[in-house]
Parts: sequence; structure tokens; C-alpha cells
Amino acid sequence: MAQGLPDIPNETVENWQRIVNVIANLADVPASLVMRTHAPHHAVFVANEAEETPYVVGLRFHLHEKLYCNGALEQGELIVEDATCDPAWVDNDDMEHGMSFYAGYPLYWPDRTVFGTICVLDTKCNQKALMFLEGLKQFARVIEADLKLLVEAEARVQLEQQLQESLDQLESKVADRTAELEEANIALRVLLQNVETSKEEHDGKIARQINELVTPMLQKLRPRLVGDETAGVYLDLLEENLRSITQSAPGELTDLIEVLTPTEKDIALMVMRGQTTKDIARTLSREPSTVEFHRNNIRKKLGLLKSGQNLRSKLLSIQ
Repeated sequence: MAQGLPDIPNETVENWQRIVNVIANLADVPASLVMRTHAPHHAVFVANEAEETPYVVGLRFHLHEKLYCNGALEQGELIVEDATCDPAWVDNDDMEHGMSFYAGYPLYWPDRTVFGTICVLDTKCNQKALMFLEGLKQFARVIEADLKLLVEAEARVQLEQQLQESLDQLESKVADRTAELEEANIALRVLLQNVETSKEEHDGKIARQINELVTPMLQKLRPRLVGDETAGVYLDLLEENLRSITQSAPGELTDLIEVLTPTEKDIALMVMRGQTTKDIARTLSREPSTVEFHRNNIRKKLGLLKSGQNLRSKLLSIQ
């Protein structure tokens, strides 16, 4: 590709070959050409297939004022009916091949960059070719349409390449990010495992300290509370609560205890031990109606007012 413009594929060259052959036949000229410009040179790109054609593909000329095609490029078109009678063209380069008749038009890429020229040449003034000038101009438009399609096709290819590169980069980033997330997940799992292990070790340490330091003291305290029924009840509750802690009581009971008032907590624990309202009232030095009031509050918080389920059964089920 030259200057960012696409190369001309073989299929297009073959189509242009058919075009110049048709032009040569219709205009009845020995030479019909598509010329390619790479300043300061101008070369035969496609030539009609005829024995009398003196031009071969690749034949190169220097762009200057005595070259027919240079005049076509400068003027937008050039018609020279008989160079032998025209002082401006009598000594032009094509006269070396005896070509005194010329008709040509410039060819442009879509951005108006010069591609070259399309032209016909003859050794004599050619009236048939003069009548075919509009057809020659239309063939020029056909070739320019091909050039436009080539540029659009090249743009699509480049866009697809850019999109593929962007997709590859995105996939690479996604892969890297996925790997990073996987590493983070592994690290998080290890961290959570370590936290759980630490929690278990901490809970175990607390349980051991309760069993080794607190429980023996409670056992020594019990003989001193003989005859004090209320103190005995509270001591029983204290031992049961400590066992609950060392046995890691389920969260549902813990959640319930947190929403109860201190008095409701004591009553709930006594109900779980099977104590009646009278027993609890005696232990707490309260009226049975007061204890019943607190029991109803506990039922309400457990959602038992409508179900009719037994309070003790419910408390034992979540223990």
C-alpha cells in the first residue's frame, strides 16, 4: 500500500483489463490505457491486449509539460486531435511511438488524491474516438467507483482489525481480572478460615476458663446457700447459663434473649427449667399476675399469642 491507500487486487486489474479492451474496440484505437501516477513518474498500469499497442505494462514516463497525461492531470481532460499540427504537442514524448492523437481524463481516489489517467491514443486523428469521448469519461467514473470500493473495503478491514485488537485486549483484561479475583477469593477463604479457627480457639479458651475457674467456685458456693430457695434458683440458672455458653448455644435463643428485658430473661429461663408461675413469683418475690404479665410479653415477642403454642415447648425448641 502506498501513502495509506490500498493496493489494487488482481481481480480489479482483470476487470480494468476488460474495460480497456472494450474501449479500444469501441473507439477503434491501437492503444487504450490506464496509467498510474507516482510523482514524478507516470507508468502504464493496464494496457489493451492488441499487437499494434506500443505500450506495455510498467512502461514509465516522467511527468512534465510535454507528456499528454500531464496535460490531462493539469487541465482535468485533454484532447489532442493531431499533434503534428499542434505546436504545443508536436514534440511530446508519445510521438516516439507515433501517437499524434490523444484523449484522456484524470482518475482520482475518493479523497481526490491522483490515481492516474485513462486515455486512448492513435497514430492519426480518430473521429470515432472523438465521438466516444463521453463513453471514455463514463469508464473513468467506473474505475473511480472501483477505487472507492477498495478504500471502503480497506477501511472495513482496518476497523475489523482494530475491533479484534480491542476485543483481544478486553479479553486479556478480563482474564487478568478474573485471575486477580480468584486470587482474592482464595485469600478471602483463607482469611475466613483463619478467623473461624481463631474464633473456635477463643471460644474453646473461654469454655475452659469457665469450667476450670468459675464452675468450681459455684460448686463451693452451693453448700453455703442451703435453705435459701431464691439464691438456689439463681445459682441453678447461673450454672445453666454457663453451660449454655460453653456448649455454644444456637443463635436463635441468643437472639431471643437479646430482645427480652432483664426480668423477662429470668422468667424465660425459669420457664425452661419447668417452674410454674407461682414458683417464679415466689423466687422473684413478685405477684403471680406480674409474672403472668411478663410471660405474655414473652409470648408476644415469640409470636405465640395467636398460635396457642406452649411457651416452655417453644423455648425448649430453640434452645
